Amino acid sequence: MHPAPPVGATISRVKILSIQSSVAYGHVGNSAAVFPLQRLGHEVWPVLTVHFSNHTGYGAWRGPLLAPADVAEVIAGIEDRGVLGDADAVLSGYQGDPAMGAVILDAVEKVKAANPDAVYCCDPVMGDVGRGMFVRPGIPEYMRDTVVPRADIVTPNQFELEFLAGRATDSPRELLEAVDVVRGMGPRHVLVTSVLHGDVPDGSLEMVAVSDEGAWAVTTPLLPISPNGAGDVTAALYLAHLLTTGSPATALEHTAAAIFTVLEATLAAGTREIQLIAAQDAIADPPKRFAAKPYAT
Repeated sequence: MHPAPPVGATISRVKILSIQSSVAYGHVGNSAAVFPLQRLGHEVWPVLTVHFSNHTGYGAWRGPLLAPADVAEVIAGIEDRGVLGDADAVLSGYQGDPAMGAVILDAVEKVKAANPDAVYCCDPVMGDVGRGMFVRPGIPEYMRDTVVPRADIVTPNQFELEFLAGRATDSPRELLEAVDVVRGMGPRHVLVTSVLHGDVPDGSLEMVAVSDEGAWAVTTPLLPISPNGAGDVTAALYLAHLLTTGSPATALEHTAAAIFTVLEATLAAGTREIQLIAAQDAIADPPKRFAAKPYAT
């Protein structure tokens, strides 16, 4: 188990190596994470694992799935520039193959060897309520047993948390118990998204952040949409705000305010692609919309 990024040791401008998918049309993976991070004033080094025409939720797409060896070559080229030690964090999302996961973990090892203060933020993309697991067989177990233990920060949704912990989360107490199981694997910071249980008010949704410093929750209205890419934006924003503020509670408030504004704009536009550009001012300067409160059990 490794220590949490030191609260208070903040970084004004973060440099992030983001290893994720990319799409030409729409916003998922790096195509969802890079712009919000840049809008906040951070440096992002996007490494692409696929380059598709659009996200796979449309049912049809074109473009290449990049070979793990090719992704490793790109990272090696960054290493050749002698700048891996400048990275403050590595960010990853969907990992469709253990071989790609191995490339990502190798990059994490290299970045941390060059900069021991760097952190790894893993969004363990595997599935969701109503859809079940949507990754290849074996990937969930690989994420749980190999990837998550190497992460400093993980951002599962409630469904993914239950798989990682191997238990239900039907109450605040059960959710925190599940988070403790995951934190026992290695990550010190856990952000749980899309939280719904009997204690969440009707028409609402919770986001819960847990660290060595405590546990906090933000409650937002539940909007009647669930677009692709929202989780990718959430992970990127939480990582950036955690590193720049040093406060999980503040990072939670900023992240919830920004992503809710993005989702509001998406609902108003009536599109299936998240409205990052329309909501960019709220990303750059999150409004004070939701207060993080100690998570009571």
